[in-house]
Amino acid sequence: ILKLTFEQKSAEYAQLWMPKGFSAGMAKEWLDKRRVSIRPWASFVDQRKFSKPRNFGELCQRVVKNVEVYNSNYTFIFLGLILYCIISSPMLLIALAVFAGAFYIIHLRSLEKKLVIMGKELALPHQMSLAGAVSLPVFWLAGAGAAVFWVLGATLFVIGSHAAFRELEGSDLEELLMEPV
Repeated sequence: ILKLTFEQKSAEYAQLWMPKGFSAGMAKEWLDKRRVSIRPWASFVDQRKFSKPRNFGELCQRVVKNVEVYNSNYTFIFLGLILYCIISSPMLLIALAVFAGAFYIIHLRSLEKKLVIMGKELALPHQMSLAGAVSLPVFWLAGAGAAVFWVLGATLFVIGSHAAFRELEGSDLEELLMEPV
């Protein structure tokens, strides 16, 4: 009996849902980079640092610099909104479970033998595409399209509002001096 270590099992599971060219290590490295570069949440939401921009030029400067400075914070806000959307919608949660289950079943079956439909052997990418196509009606019934647009809209509103109204630090102002054209 062959026993797999935890690392081997997690690497095998990661290969199920990671596109080619990506690995679980790359995703973890990206997330760790984001976590390290995150700004303190207390200064991120400090109400004393918010004000109405004087003009459109200042608004543009704030948005550009704040998106650069708080990029990691904004990424975690986006991920949090996605998580909230999935958790608050039981149908979407079920649809994701069906989708993941279909991929897992196909993976297990492909280890045993090749899938044959109408006398033709389907390669693994075609099997995964078939699972995705079968899952589309479930996602449609669960309202996944509305959820995607809700997350995008909420993210743009929250991030846009923060970036526009959050004042720049003193050192950031000197860096962004624009010359008149």
